[in-house]
Order: sequence, then C-alpha cells, then structure tokens
Amino acid sequence: MTIDKNSTTDFGYKQVKTEEKEQLVAGVFHSVAQQYDIMNDLMSFGIHRLWKRFTIDASGARPGNKVLDLAGGTGDLTAKFSKIVGANGQVVLADINSSMLNVGRDKLRDLGVVGNVDYVQANAQALPFEDNTFDIVTIAFGLRNVTDKDEALRSIYRVLKPGGRLLVLEFSKPEHELLNKVYDFYSFNILPKMGDIVAKDGDSYEYLAESIRMHPDQETLKAMMETAGFEQTSYHNLTGGIVALHKGFKF
Repeated sequence: MTIDKNSTTDFGYKQVKTEEKEQLVAGVFHSVAQQYDIMNDLMSFGIHRLWKRFTIDASGARPGNKVLDLAGGTGDLTAKFSKIVGANGQVVLADINSSMLNVGRDKLRDLGVVGNVDYVQANAQALPFEDNTFDIVTIAFGLRNVTDKDEALRSIYRVLKPGGRLLVLEFSKPEHELLNKVYDFYSFNILPKMGDIVAKDGDSYEYLAESIRMHPDQETLKAMMETAGFEQTSYHNLTGGIVALHKGFKF
C-alpha cells in the first residue's frame, strides 16, 4: 500500500499524518502491555471476560479448526480456542505490537497453553498468510486502532476459507442516551486517572477512550464488512451497546 504523505487520519481526537498513526498506536501499546490485563479487569469491572466468552460461543469453533486471533494481545481468546480446536487444530495469535505479543506468549506458556498455538507479529492490513487459510478470524478490541479499517477487512476476507466467519468484538455506540452520558463521564474522567495510577500512563488511556468515540457505530461497521465482501452480516449489542459483536461469513 502506498500512503499519500499529505493524507491524515484520526489518532483519538487528533488528526495526524496517516503514515505516522501506526507508530503512535504502537507507542500506546508498548506503554500499557505489562498492565494490560489488570487494566482490562479494572476498567470493565471484569465484564470483558463475559464479552469474550460470548464471542467464543458465537464462533462455532470445533475440533480441528484453524483460528486466527488477530490483534490478540495477551491471548485471552487464544487460550480458549486452543482448548476447543484440540491437537488437530491450530490457533495463530497475531498482533502488530511486539510488546503485547511477548506478554501474550509468556502468559499462555505459563498457563500451559502449548502445542497448537503459533505467534506471529502481523499488520491486519497486510496479513502474511495464504488465501483461504482460516476457518475463523476474531479481532477483539483491535479494529479501532487499525489505520485503514477497510483494507484490514479485505485482508481478513482474503485469508478466510470459503464458509469461514469473522467476529469483530469492539466498543461501539450505547443504545440509550442516559447510558451514553454516564459512559462518557466514566471514559474521560475516571479511566485516564485509573490508567495514570495503575499503568503510569493516563495519556494512553485518554487516547483509548477517544479512539472508541471515533470508531464506526454498529450499522456503519456492518456496512463496511459487507463492502469488503462478507455476507449474512449481523451484530449483537452487549452491555447496552457499549460493546458490539459483529459477525460475517465468506461464501
């Protein structure tokens, strides 16, 4: 992909040169990697575990499947998929950020998750896999950080097998205005302070809150998936739409 050196894109609420966003996002996740799991539990009150369990249940994963856990970070989904697909299956934990990938690898090995898991540093916009490789691709809380989401969706579509499915678990647009106001207050007043205390980096968590607001809403993301080629697209709102699970198939 050739990037116009004059083009800009969002980095939270800021506009930055498109060619710079990847490195800026990398800086965020290099900074928060070591405290990422602790912060996930704190800032979601542990509910992220239920969102991920719902995603696993919706995946239809079964023994022998080949699964790509894209932007898989510290490997929560990979650990669960590893048990489901078994010795004849394979899970690839892929992340663009080396710090997150290293934390994920260490965590999963400490948990005894070995044998059917591979680790790959990869950019979602240019996945280093052959066409028609995976039965399932998941991307959980990662798509909003990708510079070109449309290109990433096309890349994912390419590496899925015919009949395969994509699941996108991501923060989205709350369904009710009162919930939206409460969520905004929490995101911009409490979350950065929590990040400052626990991860020693309030700025990164301020970016993460802003990136959620800049991410496409439920219907927009559904349309983007369809433009990339996915069929039978749908989404399910979780926790009042704070999070949504989008699903689409390649036929």
